[in-house]
This record gives sequence, structure tokens and C-alpha cells, in this order.
Amino acid sequence: MPVNIPNLYHIEWSLLNFIQIGAVSSVLLGSVTGMMVFKKWINDIQRMSELHQSSLRAELAQLKSQVNPHFLFNTLNNLLVLIKTDVEKASQVLLGLSDLLRYQLYDSSKDKILLSKDIEFIKNLLALEKIRKNDFFYEIKTVGHTEGLQLPPFLFIPFVENAIKHGASTVGQSYLTLEFSVQGNALHFISENSKPPVRTKMAGGLGLANIRRRLELLYPGTYQLEIKETDLEYTVNLIIPI
Repeated sequence: MPVNIPNLYHIEWSLLNFIQIGAVSSVLLGSVTGMMVFKKWINDIQRMSELHQSSLRAELAQLKSQVNPHFLFNTLNNLLVLIKTDVEKASQVLLGLSDLLRYQLYDSSKDKILLSKDIEFIKNLLALEKIRKNDFFYEIKTVGHTEGLQLPPFLFIPFVENAIKHGASTVGQSYLTLEFSVQGNALHFISENSKPPVRTKMAGGLGLANIRRRLELLYPGTYQLEIKETDLEYTVNLIIPI
């Protein structure tokens, strides 16, 4: 009587096939899981980047808003002195102040403005200082093609304010020279102002601290700022890409 012997080859092939299918399924499942993990990682990176950028924008806005009251505080202090000493000059300063405030309200709120607007603001600011102090002399130079150049507002005001505070506002003759020079793909800003022979300790530094932080946020690793001080002069050399 014939005996039925199992087809061992068929059983072996089926087992190998099962192992292969299992391996392929594992690879596919692992790939799908990996893709899901990778997609989540990309989304997390994107969300963190958006949060970081949003935080930077908020910090920039806060730093810029701190510049305006700082300037206004200094100007109002000057106005208060003039009201007590020279009413006519105080009236001129008040009229000039309205133009400066108009700039602050409408132009400085933008992300970028024409460099010529910032320079005009500085001219008005120094003109007010000249009214307050006759023996203060200033000069503003532009070199190269500065027409149409746009930059974030209030980048240079803190340096001008600092020059006025520690130079022009002191007793005796004082001077301030400013130069805006376009060289290649960079704008060079140089400020030189006199220092009084006898210095008094002044509180402050908020304006310079703010502008340093703004420069770090606006031009990370691409700007250069050098500040030199001697017994007679204070010099600022700023280079930013354009």
C-alpha cells in the first residue's frame, strides 16, 4: 500500500516565503514609521524656527521702540532748559520737535526707510542742538551712491545722541562730524565727536546697548562695530552690508 510522503520542498519554500514577506513587511513598516518620525521632526524644526523668528521680530520691535522715548527724553530735557533761559529758542526747538516726532510716528515704524530720511532726521536733530548751544559745530558728509539706499530706521541715532550727550551738551566748544560712505556692498558710517576737557560722570548707555543688540539681530556675523575713545575724541566706525 503506497505511503503518502509530505512534499518537503513545498513546505520549505512556503516557510522561506513567509520569512521574506515578514522581512519586507517589517522594512515597509519601519520605513513608514521612519517617514512619520522624520515628518514630525521637520514640522517641529519649522515650528521652532517660526517661533524663533517671531521672537526676534518682537525683540527688534521692542528695541526700536526703546530708542524713540530715549531720544524724546533727551530733547525734552533740552527744551526744559531753554524755556528757563531763552523762550525764543525754546519756541524754535518746539517747532523742530514736531517735525522729528512726525518722522518717528510715520517713517520709523517701517522695517526699512531711505537712508536720506534718516540723514534728514539727524540734520534736524543737530540743528536743534545748534539752537540750544551756539558753540556746537557739526558736519554731515555722504560719499558714493547713497541715493535710494534703504536701511532699518534709527541705526545711527543712538551714536549721534551719545555724541551730543557726552560732547555737544558740555561747556565750551564742541564738534561732531558724520560720514556715510558706500563702498562696494557695504555702508561705512563714521562718527567723530569732541570730548570735554573736564568730564562729569553721566548715567546712561541704554541707547548704545540697544543698538548693539539690534545690529546683532539684523546683521548676525556680517557687521563690524568699532568704538575708540581718547582723551579728546570719541570715534565710532560701523560697517553694515547693503
